[in-house]
Amino acid sequence: MKLVRIGNKLVSKEKIYTMIDRVVNLRSQGNSQRETAEILGLDRSFISRLENVGEVRRGGKIALIGFPVKNKEELKKVASQEGIDFVLLMTEAERRFFLDSSSGVELFNRLMEIIKELRDYDTVIIIGSDERIKIVESFLDKEVVSLEIGRSPLTEDVYVDAGEIKRIISSLK
Repeated sequence: MKLVRIGNKLVSKEKIYTMIDRVVNLRSQGNSQRETAEILGLDRSFISRLENVGEVRRGGKIALIGFPVKNKEELKKVASQEGIDFVLLMTEAERRFFLDSSSGVELFNRLMEIIKELRDYDTVIIIGSDERIKIVESFLDKEVVSLEIGRSPLTEDVYVDAGEIKRIISSLK
């Protein structure tokens, strides 16, 4: 146990971290700040301040999807830093494997699962070709922000400016 002396108090960092985990878990399960405070014997204002310290982004849930993306790891890093809730980026090789690794029925079911999940987000950012963007927009009844990276069909990976993705995300906050 890591103990730290602060004036005449001996403080356990582990106990603090455990309490923070409990607060975050209760809040993410749908408990209000007041309910969480009552369960844990804390002040509601403490819960509020704790959330403000850790806040990365406000607003609705955002998803980022795109293919074929050459610099997907760079884009995933930006998405993570910006607090994006769902990321699905593929290179052309990964997209081909996704398509070729399943039978028609399995592929259809996997695509329907992805569409169902995307419908749970307030905003979906899509990176793709002109036709793929139109298809995604037609399936979703949410706000769709698109970044067109070429005309269909795209058969090679395309480099996407990570700064542009960051600007798009910032504009949605």
